[in-house]
Amino acid sequence: MSIDFSLKGKIALVTGASYGIGFAIASGMAKAGATIVFNDIKQELVDKGIAAYKEAGIDAHGYVCNVCDEEAVNNMVATIEKEVGVIDILVNNAGIIKRIPMCDMTADEFRQVIDVDLNAPFIVSKAVIPSMIKKGHGKIINICSMMSELGRETVSAYAAAKGGLKMLTRNICSEYGEYNIQCNGIGPGYIETPQTAPLRERQADGSRHPFDSFIIAKTPAARWLKPEELAGPAVFLASEASNAVNGHILYVDGGILAYIGKQPKLI
Repeated sequence: MSIDFSLKGKIALVTGASYGIGFAIASGMAKAGATIVFNDIKQELVDKGIAAYKEAGIDAHGYVCNVCDEEAVNNMVATIEKEVGVIDILVNNAGIIKRIPMCDMTADEFRQVIDVDLNAPFIVSKAVIPSMIKKGHGKIINICSMMSELGRETVSAYAAAKGGLKMLTRNICSEYGEYNIQCNGIGPGYIETPQTAPLRERQADGSRHPFDSFIIAKTPAARWLKPEELAGPAVFLASEASNAVNGHILYVDGGILAYIGKQPKLI
């Protein structure tokens, strides 16, 4: 039996993948042979995504869709099946975070995060599963978080959503594994992105930003991770090489979850 990491002939839908982590994962899948389909909430973001993929030599298909809108998602999936083909791989990447202390957060703000980070993966997954069942196979990858395991100040909604997404991942595995559908998650660590760039800049005196120092001290790899480092694990989970892996969360975090933190130096 050969081990096949190729995605040639596969169609991958990566939600919210016009930039950032989603773009890096989709680009890695394209290099492995997949046809890339992505969505974003505004046409201008889709257009920017198409241009970015084209610059990377990737002919991607972009659609405007709010993944929290069940009817819109069902229509998008039907259009993709008509214009591109049946989706073999789904990556539930779209997400938001609101950093607000719990007692200062309104219920509406909490619901917004839950809607995008937990309800949307449910909506998109249930939209693609029927055709995966008919085709006889399918791969679903949910982008979880270290907050699927840990809590932290100001991210109560995000942690609740990502903890729920971990369990949704396991339940999709439990409910649809018999149809040769594998559902797994990836839990990214702290990633170098334009959004985190200010946290990584050296201070005027040459010292690290306090949050940068915190991450370096908590990460055995002693560095921030690059977006493209998520591509390899995603390609593995999307390929036939992972057919026996189901209901698992693969943490790509440089070892943070295995580590209690750097020991203080004794004077």
